[in-house]
Amino acid sequence: MRFLVLTAAVLLVAAAARSSVRAPEPNPAFRANQLLFPRVRVAYAAHQNAAHALLRRNGLAPERLELFLRAFKVGRRVEVWGRNRGRGQFVLLRTFRLAGTSGTLGPKRQAGDGQIPEGFYTINRFNPDSKYYLSLGLDYPNAADQVRAGTLDPGNDIFIHGSDETIGCLPITDEGIRELYVLAVEARGAGQASIPVHIFPFELTDENLARRMASPHFVFWQQLAPGYQFFERTHELPTVAITASGSYACAN
Repeated sequence: MRFLVLTAAVLLVAAAARSSVRAPEPNPAFRANQLLFPRVRVAYAAHQNAAHALLRRNGLAPERLELFLRAFKVGRRVEVWGRNRGRGQFVLLRTFRLAGTSGTLGPKRQAGDGQIPEGFYTINRFNPDSKYYLSLGLDYPNAADQVRAGTLDPGNDIFIHGSDETIGCLPITDEGIRELYVLAVEARGAGQASIPVHIFPFELTDENLARRMASPHFVFWQQLAPGYQFFERTHELPTVAITASGSYACAN
């Protein structure tokens, strides 16, 4: 998934970058560094063999693994999808139950509101010694969140993590995060620099949206819906743009 801010300068830079894009390089040093941490070693001892078996059953190679995560507030789940890097459709590998939630339906807009974000994000950091066992950090606030927050502090430090406690994060229990962390480290070690994470309030079908037309978040959810529906149709990632006004626009 690519994020674009719709300005002429950025689009020109993006076009130039595309002309020199290279295939991601494997990063075995990242995996080796993560295994220096005791909790990561415990996770690998418990889940590495099962994770590789899961990938093989789905026709995926660990050394070419590419992941995509999708979370839903209604239904309380985090889905893990995978494919061989840059090839074909994503397949559903695993679903984790959200062990706790906070806030209500609708996006996060400021620090302390208790909301779990909604929108299009990526995992941009790994925490092998988290307060909540292990954790994977999201790039919240992204450009859309920053614009929409205006003069307010949008908050930060949103993670997928262990435990069942949360104030705006996505907890999947210690056991769940051990398994997901192994898959994420394998993908990062295979060369995936950032793992896309789409967070939705519910399945954004036309029918579900029609039932919630009275919500103050309806227009925002309409922006997310094309990205959700594109993936549902194709099992491929949409290209997501962020306008100068902080709105999402899917180019597919």
